[in-house]
Amino acid sequence: MHYRVRHRTTYTYSRNVAYSRLIAHLVPRATARQRPLSFDVDVTPRPLERYQRSDYFGNTTSWFTIDEPHDKLDIIAQSEVAVEPLAELSPESTDAWEAVRRRFEFPADAPTREVVQYVFDTPLTAANADVFAYADAIFRPGRPLLACALELNARIHADFRYDSEATDTRTTVEDVYRLRAGVCQDLAHAGIAATRSMGLAARYVSGYLLTQPAPGQERLIGADASHAWFAVWIPPYGWVDFDPTNDMLPSSEHITIGWGRDFGDVSPIHGIITGGSEHEVEVGVDVVPLPA
Repeated sequence: MHYRVRHRTTYTYSRNVAYSRLIAHLVPRATARQRPLSFDVDVTPRPLERYQRSDYFGNTTSWFTIDEPHDKLDIIAQSEVAVEPLAELSPESTDAWEAVRRRFEFPADAPTREVVQYVFDTPLTAANADVFAYADAIFRPGRPLLACALELNARIHADFRYDSEATDTRTTVEDVYRLRAGVCQDLAHAGIAATRSMGLAARYVSGYLLTQPAPGQERLIGADASHAWFAVWIPPYGWVDFDPTNDMLPSSEHITIGWGRDFGDVSPIHGIITGGSEHEVEVGVDVVPLPA
């Protein structure tokens, strides 16, 4: 699939902002199944300084400095990207989850040592007894890891209500499990915390979702804004993505921007401002298929 993505974010402030220093994760990432074709971002007011660089996780970040008074900030990112479908996966071809966990206890090779950083809790994904009990019912002794992860993805979709009013960007996974509700970010954190509570590696993935469904199909949840899902490290496949918001394995309808330990590592736009007081933010995303 070949897509054009337009992501617009508008901040409206109650008072003038004197200075802004922003970091954005808006550039699609190159992966084994995804090929970025073009990218451009327009910022109003015009930045005094702007540049791009890779962050610790290898994601492309865009940096902007605005050094003039403004009560409105408009950021429009446009990109084109080609995405290949996911190959068929066989749950029974993966090791038992306990065997994978043991690899992290004494990581003997470079790829495993690289993955170990995704085993540990973060402030947004720290597990408690409720999280462990939820995961323990799924990760049964001797069960293949991919089979466990598939059930975890399906159960979160069934047990957690999608509710855009229940949480915010600072909500911890402990509260998500208590509320059994949240948005795609929260459901991704729920999957990450459950996986890590069993001593396994999971990471947060930020991206987009196809806006226009195929004829006769319903729109997927999360298609009009940035979307999020989680990935589990499952040998021999490596990282496998799971979208609990829609109970599916991301394939050619998901576009990856970047990944990290949790939402805080790949927030679409964050930074510091001087002044501004209260503000409102409006986000709109369009993902449009293009001819092959």
